[in-house]
Parts: sequence; C-alpha cells; structure tokens
Amino acid sequence: MKEVEIWEHVLQWGLAQNSTLIADSGTWTDDDFKTMENTLNNCIPLIRFYSLSSKEFLHKVSPYKNLLNRQLYKDLLNSYMDPDHESNYDNISLPRNIKTDMIIDSNIINLNIVSIISRWIDKLDSNSKFSYLRELYLPYKFNLLLRGSRDGFTPSKFHELCDDKNNTVSFLKIKGTEEIVGGYNPLIWNSVGGWVQTQYSFIFSFKSMSNLKNSILSNVEDVHKAINCHKNMGPCFGDLKVGSILADSSNSSRLNFNMIYCRKKYYEKSIRDSKGKFLIEDYEVFQITKNVKS
Repeated sequence: MKEVEIWEHVLQWGLAQNSTLIADSGTWTDDDFKTMENTLNNCIPLIRFYSLSSKEFLHKVSPYKNLLNRQLYKDLLNSYMDPDHESNYDNISLPRNIKTDMIIDSNIINLNIVSIISRWIDKLDSNSKFSYLRELYLPYKFNLLLRGSRDGFTPSKFHELCDDKNNTVSFLKIKGTEEIVGGYNPLIWNSVGGWVQTQYSFIFSFKSMSNLKNSILSNVEDVHKAINCHKNMGPCFGDLKVGSILADSSNSSRLNFNMIYCRKKYYEKSIRDSKGKFLIEDYEVFQITKNVKS
C-alpha cells in the first residue's frame, strides 16, 4: 500500500472502535480527539508521515492534526513548506520498499536510492532536505548493462557493453566502506568522442544505502566538459575522477579500474571528503527507460 492508504485504514479502524464518532473530524470535540488519540496510540508512531506528498499531508493529515504530537506536526509542516528546514527528529523511517517488479537488478543499491536518482533526473525536490523521505518515486526501469564483478573491469568491456546507449547511470561501491558514488549521463558513451557538452549530467554520493540524509548531488558546472569519452576510460564525468569515474591518470592502471580519483573540477560540488585514490568493490552501469505499467 501507499503510506496514505495505510493512514486512511488506521483512521477507519479507529472509527470502528468508537461507534459514536462520525468520519468528519471537523465536528469532533476535544474529548472526541482525545478518545481517538487513545485508540490509535500504538498505531500513529508507525505511520511514515514524512513519506506523504504535500497534497496528501494537507488533505489527509491536517484535519487530524490534534491526534499527533504537537512538535511532530510542526516539524512535518515545516518539512513541506521549507526545503531547508532541519528536522528535530533523527530517526525518521525511510519510505517503505513497496513491491515493484522489474525496476532494477543491483548488488549495490536499493529502491530508496533509485527513487532519489529518479527525482534528481526529473529535477524534483532536488534542493529539499526531505526528498529522500518522500514516497518512492519510480518512473523508470533501470536496465543493467554492465556489472564489474560479472563482466570485468576493463575499459574495453565498458565500451563494448555501454557505448551508444543514452540515459545511463553508473554506481560504484567503494572498497572497505558503505559509500556509493556515481554519475548520470543523458547522452551516449563512445570510444573517441573526447569532451561532450551537456547541462543535464550530474554526479552524486551516498554514505550508505541506509544513510541517505547526507547524500550529495553535484550538477555540472562547466557544460563544455561535462562528459569525456575515451577508449582507455570507463564513464568519465568531467575531470572529477568520479569525474573520471573509472579512469586512472597513470598509464599503468588504465587497463583495469583498480584505482580511481575523486576530485572537484567541472562540477559544482565535491562529492567526497578525500581527494586521493580509492579502490572499488564493484560497479554497475544502467540504462534507464520509462517504466510502463501494465
């Protein structure tokens, strides 16, 4: 179910326990709200209110605000009205991983990250500190093109499997950590193109699949050096060595993606604290297509 449907069913159950109450909360007295609050005392903390849309919050939660802790309701209201608001709550549950068929086959990421990347691609809530908490947004199917641990880590394999494919997202799992970095390329990859211009590419990082609060989105700053295509490189975003996501500047390592840089250049933000080389456990490249529902 969607979160708003769970909330609606909880309310219906509460009404069924209190036959004297009618559905229109606008007619309730303070005593009626207190009665309903006592009935739903064990249920309300389990509702993921932050996952609702602003429209759902306005029409489905606001009429029952007296059932919620006053500070919680204020924090919720601020989260919908101010994208820069800092929540007073540290342990807010992520959106439920609803069952969805054939969205993605990944060893690196989950549907929460897929939802965030999809929002960034469609420019939805990109500046909101609460976008990662909103209901899962899954308009795309992520089709696996390459998995390093399955297909190999050489630039030649990357170009064999990923060239001439547009709208691709690359994910890297950094060795020895839970950190995930990557980038989105709306154009195609090729072996000889050099610098490619686009204003729609971006790079990103996540501390882990469970720690999405501090995710970083970095949009391209120099559109003339957004993407770099080269036969000895994997997907290269600018010159950020996640930037050159799977490229090493030393000739001795170019045949294998065993050493990777992450430096700020051509994109607006640094996506890692460390600027040195790092190793990866695995990486995956997906082509995204519109998810056609049956």
